[in-house]
Amino acid sequence: MHHKLKYILLLLLCFGIQSAFAQYGQVNRAKPLSTRDTLKTQRKVSDDELLDSLRKKEDNKKDSVIFSAKFIRVTMERFLSDSTQTFALDTGIYNFENYSPLTDPRHPRISLGYNGVSQRSMLFEPDQTIGFNTGLHSLDVYALRPQDIKYYNARVAYSNLTLFNGFGSSAEQVFKIIHTQNVKPNWNVGFNLNFNGSRGFYSTSSVLQQNVSDVNAAFFTWYQSPGKRYNLLANIIYNNLKAPETGSILNDTVFTGKSNSLFFKNSAPVRLANSYQQWTDKSLYIKQFYYLGRIDSLNKGKANSKILPTQRVAHTLLVQNSSYNYLQTNQPDTYNVFPDYYYSYNRSRDSLVVTHVQNEFSYSFYLRSKSVKFVKNEVKLDLGLVHDLYNYAQYVSDTVLNQYGYKYIHQNKMQNNTFQDITLKAKFSYRFSDRLGLEGDFRQIVQGRDFGDYFYGAKLNVAGNDKAGKIILEAYSQNSSPPLIYTNWISNHYIFHNSFQNQKTTSASFSYINNPLQLDIKAEYFLIAGYMYFTAQDGGIDAHPAQLSNDINLLKVSVGKNLSYHSLHFDNYIVYQKTDYQSTLRTPEVYTYSNLYFSKTLFNVLKSNFGVSVRYNTPYVAPSYAVGIGQFYNGPDVTFTSYPVASVYFKATLQRTNLFLMYDYANQGLQSKGFYTVNRYPMQDHLLKFGVSWTFYN
Repeated sequence: MHHKLKYILLLLLCFGIQSAFAQYGQVNRAKPLSTRDTLKTQRKVSDDELLDSLRKKEDNKKDSVIFSAKFIRVTMERFLSDSTQTFALDTGIYNFENYSPLTDPRHPRISLGYNGVSQRSMLFEPDQTIGFNTGLHSLDVYALRPQDIKYYNARVAYSNLTLFNGFGSSAEQVFKIIHTQNVKPNWNVGFNLNFNGSRGFYSTSSVLQQNVSDVNAAFFTWYQSPGKRYNLLANIIYNNLKAPETGSILNDTVFTGKSNSLFFKNSAPVRLANSYQQWTDKSLYIKQFYYLGRIDSLNKGKANSKILPTQRVAHTLLVQNSSYNYLQTNQPDTYNVFPDYYYSYNRSRDSLVVTHVQNEFSYSFYLRSKSVKFVKNEVKLDLGLVHDLYNYAQYVSDTVLNQYGYKYIHQNKMQNNTFQDITLKAKFSYRFSDRLGLEGDFRQIVQGRDFGDYFYGAKLNVAGNDKAGKIILEAYSQNSSPPLIYTNWISNHYIFHNSFQNQKTTSASFSYINNPLQLDIKAEYFLIAGYMYFTAQDGGIDAHPAQLSNDINLLKVSVGKNLSYHSLHFDNYIVYQKTDYQSTLRTPEVYTYSNLYFSKTLFNVLKSNFGVSVRYNTPYVAPSYAVGIGQFYNGPDVTFTSYPVASVYFKATLQRTNLFLMYDYANQGLQSKGFYTVNRYPMQDHLLKFGVSWTFYN
């Protein structure tokens, strides 16, 4: 486009020059220029010929630098844990159409119906963290966290604009911006800005409280000293997530056709019209590390080079303030969404405010030979001390009388607590060679509110040649304190005061990965003691926390296999999981994802894929959802019929632009009118979606 503009400007310049000389000739007609008779009269060059000549000259001129993705390197904090390494910028279209965290092929999720609302994992995927936990995670996947930030080394300014939308619909609307550039050769700055304004497929989208409104903003920087010894990673993050809490639509037979009245999805009445949850999060994150002693370089001068230290000291500072709010505005609970109310029958202003300050100090020691061309007999030891300081306060809106006898609304502080945790951390690894390595992970809270929490893990990596593949053996033992919402919670509709034992999880797994065969297999076994979950009385809505007295055994087997024949590709992923407490762990036994697509380069420039993807899970007892506390619980025993969900798509990349066009849930109406993953909450309808990602290098 910039070349076309250049030619247009040249053409205008030609017109301007011709007009200027024409005027000059008219003004000086009385005094003609002196010319030699021996000169031949030259033919006048037309404007088109002049422009063609200039264009040819411009096209033949060799540019000294052609900006491309090779000038951008990217990394994340976890890749800088034991060395300094960067990776090439990913500008491909793999999985581009699965932009929503709800449709991640290998991590499927159940939800209240669309992108931006409460969700949780469909499969059993336990969290491996220890320490203080609020227990509120229904909107976590939409938030931007310090560990999610990508850091860049951009020799030229890099920008990316991404838009996802539905044709003729505001059901899903997502827009993202990334910009970064080096202010100095060793200092990069940038920012992320994400918007989600999805309005869903049901209820009244004109009601503000029934619309998703998410904003993620982050400013980040990465500084590396000229000698490569000192590194600084820093980011400032702001999250504002607003998700409707409608209690679902009134029509519970929307897909069965049993209703005798006309039904319009975009104006469907809901149980709570003015109800939503809003989470805000503000954080400052600074990580500094310095390399002591000898510094080794691996693949020096190449794109995949690494800076390998022999000693490292590091300090991490995190200052975070989070607010979890539920708001219900002037609407009584006519349809019995809540089991009860304690302060107001038609108004809720429940909030939990958590302030967290974390300081982590660590020392790392690496023992290796001076020659790092072939890494073997390498020992790594990481020692760390983490201090966490927390303060949380919970507020409930109540109507009180002032000194004159008039009622007014007041936010009462129901609880306030300040405490600390001190955690010892250690990691050990020994690499016998490039094909054999052993790792250990130790985390123990030795003082504070969550004293006794621990995580002990071990991993063994055994690799053969390229064709033989790699085997990974893992095991861990985890002891975690009950989340806050399980033990001490006060709100308008739910009050919990419980004393639970720690939940203990023991796991062992076997993985086999073979890249040439495009095959990966993983078998996992879990033994869970003191499993904590939310439940209700038979057929009731009184959601409350509970702890299982018996141990749970769970087996999970995952297989991924991709097939290719010339330009035809067939990617597959299947998960089988079985537990002896299927009524408590309400997840499907089988989940599958298949993607059949054809790759073709159109017009010699448009690299494209035509395909169809299908997701399917076996029927299971669907969980219910508790409005106001964001918890999925074991409510009425409702099992929904399950059918495949198919999507047809076209995606392509053209120079610096990626795009896709997809008809999501294309088979709606062929086998079923729709589907559920959570009791009472219908999932998405069929929708024609498009997405485009523009990349700019300046």
